[in-house]
This record gives sequence, structure tokens and C-alpha cells, in this order.
Amino acid sequence: MLSEKLQNELNTQMNSEFFAEYEYLSMAAYFHSMNLDGFANYFHVQSQEEHFHAMKIFHFILDKGGKADLQQIAKPNTEFKSPLSVFETALEHEKKVTKAINKLMDEAISENDHAVNSFLRWYIDEQVEEESLAGKALAKMQIIKGQGEGLLILDQEFAQRTFAPPKE
Repeated sequence: MLSEKLQNELNTQMNSEFFAEYEYLSMAAYFHSMNLDGFANYFHVQSQEEHFHAMKIFHFILDKGGKADLQQIAKPNTEFKSPLSVFETALEHEKKVTKAINKLMDEAISENDHAVNSFLRWYIDEQVEEESLAGKALAKMQIIKGQGEGLLILDQEFAQRTFAPPKE
């Protein structure tokens, strides 16, 4: 059984993951509107990953006999200054998620909840990958200053990205 505090924090994280799904879909829509389908694909994949993350928490809460508490999802930002700013926003979002997961892990450790601790290790490892991916994409965008021929080359690169749910 989950403690009330851990259940609440897991639900908060689950709902944050659902919001991130919407946020990344909004970013995908921004790039679709610019006919940069590869960039749109990059953020569609991000959106799918966030949905997977949310559902993983959803099922964990239920498996532990808890209550999954779905909250209203806030409207994501739909206006962006530039393609570069989208990637800056994405990296900042991933850093925020890392802090939240670490806070959740701290609570699991303080409550000596080994099951939650074990479950969250996957998220901690995943966040290393997420921040690295976002950081590398941002670095590429900074090199090309978010424009020109480089933008078209990155569009082709990002078009190759696919989502495959991790095997557990």
C-alpha cells in the first residue's frame, strides 16, 4: 500500500506527464504550421514518450492498491518566438521533470518504500536520457542559430526519430 503522501506525489507526477504530452503536442503543431515535418515528428515522439511515462505511473499506483487521481490538464503554450525557443523550452521542461522525480525519490527513501524507490529508478535513468537528448538538440539548434539550411538538415534528421515503448 502507498502512503497518502507518496500516492499524492505520484498522482501529481502522473498528471505532470500528461501535461507534458500536451505541451509537446503543441510544439509539434507549431512545427507543422511551418511545414517542418521532421521537427514536428521529433515532438510527436516526445509526446508519445510522455504518455507512456504517465501511463506507467497510472498502472503502478493501481498495482500498489492506490487511487489514480486524474486532474484537469492545463492548456499548454501555443505561441513560440522561434524554433530555437521551442528547444530551449523543452530542455527547461526536462530539467523541471528531473527535479520533480528526484523529489519523489527523496520521499520514497525517507518513507523507506522500496517498491516506489525501485519503480522510480527507471524514471531517474530516463531523465538522464531525456535531458541529454534535449540538450543535444538545443546545441544543434544553437549552432545553426535556428535557421537557414541547417534547419532543413535537422528537419530531415528529426524525421527519422521513432517511438518504441521500452521493454521492461
